[in-house]
Amino acid sequence: MERPVLVATSKSDDLPNPQLKRPKLLIAASGTGGHLFPALAVAEALPEYQIEWLGVPDRLETQLVPDRFPLHTISVGGFQQRLGLSTLRTFSRLVLAIFKVRRLLQRGGFEAVFTTGGYIAAPAVVAARTLGLPVVLHESNALPGKVTRWLSGWCTVVALGFEVAACYLPKAKTVWVGTPVRDQFQTDLSQQPLSGLAVPDAVPLILVVGGSQGAVAMNRLVRQAAPAWFGAGAWVVHLTGENDPDANSLSHPQYIALPFYHDMAKLMQRATLAVSRAGAGTLTELAITGTPAILIPFPYAAEDHQTHNARVFESAGAAFLYQQSELTPELLQQQVLNLLHSSEQLQSMAEAAKKLAVTDSAKQLADLIRQFSLVAD
Repeated sequence: MERPVLVATSKSDDLPNPQLKRPKLLIAASGTGGHLFPALAVAEALPEYQIEWLGVPDRLETQLVPDRFPLHTISVGGFQQRLGLSTLRTFSRLVLAIFKVRRLLQRGGFEAVFTTGGYIAAPAVVAARTLGLPVVLHESNALPGKVTRWLSGWCTVVALGFEVAACYLPKAKTVWVGTPVRDQFQTDLSQQPLSGLAVPDAVPLILVVGGSQGAVAMNRLVRQAAPAWFGAGAWVVHLTGENDPDANSLSHPQYIALPFYHDMAKLMQRATLAVSRAGAGTLTELAITGTPAILIPFPYAAEDHQTHNARVFESAGAAFLYQQSELTPELLQQQVLNLLHSSEQLQSMAEAAKKLAVTDSAKQLADLIRQFSLVAD
């Protein structure tokens, strides 16, 4: 629902009004790309809002946000499993952060808060609700994070990346909207060449995506399995991440290893099959591009949430799921070869992946924020 903006009176109705007042929104998103990129996509879908950002010092937002939006930072962290002095320190920082955010919201005249979860969400949600401001929280994972589970009942609405997440939030008003992705994923790029990658048009292409962390063990499995894939005529584009000491240990004309690749939408659309971690953002991109996948969840993700994400794709028939501890190079090698030799199964998996996609997630979230913002008529 579109909300009206406030316009100050002007001496001339024929001239643009320089006193145009825009509703103010505080976005609380911090840490990883999984929290930041969806929030940035939503911000871009709200051009009529005056947006400011809440983050944590020395995290990714300090690199991505300041050129786009004013950035405020607070010190906040997660609670440890065992009680102790560190728990008391964390709680003290949380209380202080709540008061700081409350003061920011009051002095800044914000109408609403949008957050993508994580530890930064706790002070943002509590501060906003003590002031009677609406809070829209987006939870991208199939298993909601601890902060989302604890504070979902305080939120005006919790928007879900996976529909199944609603069963973990019985006290919250929830709506399934998917997870926002970068603009490049909204365009069909499948017929365009891959810039900088000399991959022939007609060959099967295996894309390996390790995610932002924990890719080293998976990378090792892939490099051991890859020679058999080359023998079957496949090419491999392996995004190793920047922390793999063995990133250059495999050399083959059909193998391209890169720390990252800027045009992921085009690469995923070109890929015959992906071997990937199971972060919510990556899975959303695989769904939108309809890319069949073998999913190997990062085993040390908080509460094993990547396995919960991967199970949604496995249940839908869009992917195969293997735990890293159970997967051998031989098993990975054979599973990929089986799929490369079954175009019907790959097609079925691609169609199943597309059924999981929500292509207008950023727009739906932007509309939710408009709906619940306290903008005066």
